[in-house]
Amino acid sequence: MKNISLGQYYAVKSPIHNLDPRVKIVLAMLYIVIVFLCSNVLSMALLLVSAIAIVLLSNIPIKIVLKSVKPILFIIAFTAIINIFWTTEGTVLLDLGFVQIYDRGVINAVFLMVRIFVLIIGSSILLTYTTTPIALTDGIERLLSPLKKIGLPVHDFAMIMTIALRFIPTLMEEAEKIMNAQKARGADFTNGTLIQRAKALIPILIPLFSSSIRHALDLATAMECRCYRGGEGRTRMKILKCRASDIFAIFLVIGFGVAVVCINIFVSPFLPF
Repeated sequence: MKNISLGQYYAVKSPIHNLDPRVKIVLAMLYIVIVFLCSNVLSMALLLVSAIAIVLLSNIPIKIVLKSVKPILFIIAFTAIINIFWTTEGTVLLDLGFVQIYDRGVINAVFLMVRIFVLIIGSSILLTYTTTPIALTDGIERLLSPLKKIGLPVHDFAMIMTIALRFIPTLMEEAEKIMNAQKARGADFTNGTLIQRAKALIPILIPLFSSSIRHALDLATAMECRCYRGGEGRTRMKILKCRASDIFAIFLVIGFGVAVVCINIFVSPFLPF
């Protein structure tokens, strides 16, 4: 549970940390689109290079970055296995009689693993690891500010999203404490059938739900004591301003996306896969 990267901010000095939060949100969205545009070996190689460059520019230790991928390793492995055994295109690499493994299935599985791996690393670094919850709230609110003209409570929406993101590590830590307390009382969460293990989680879910309500009430009380009344008339200590580095980062990611599209159109027909 400590490997959950959502809501965790790693405080170091780096070019990515210094970017405007609005720019980082836009870059994360563009990067996600580019990840799904990569469809051949050359574009996938460029995608891996871009992920490595993002990690190096963020000055975040690789060990901490890899922790964000650890919780979904099972999902990555499961989807890769499905692609290997369910794809029936290409040349047969292994014939087991009842099932055949094709080269296209292996390639699709590798591409899928790379795509998910880069997606998690890129999005976590561009948003959660390098952006404080307050900056993320301001960035979301400023990007959605045109919706205020149609009466949408943009500030409240941004605040709800950021608070929910921020409390994910807190709830994970709370769940781990409850599990350790239950184990000390003889609870077993690893043995038995699937239904038995699901029933064993009930003593965890009930106190966790109660704890989350208590945290919400404490936060509401703290906000009322500080005279929080939403976004009406609210001023900011730090005004968000786009600098030359922000514009350069946007054009750099757009250029990377254009390069991927050009590879798919002009180079992909000449590649083996």
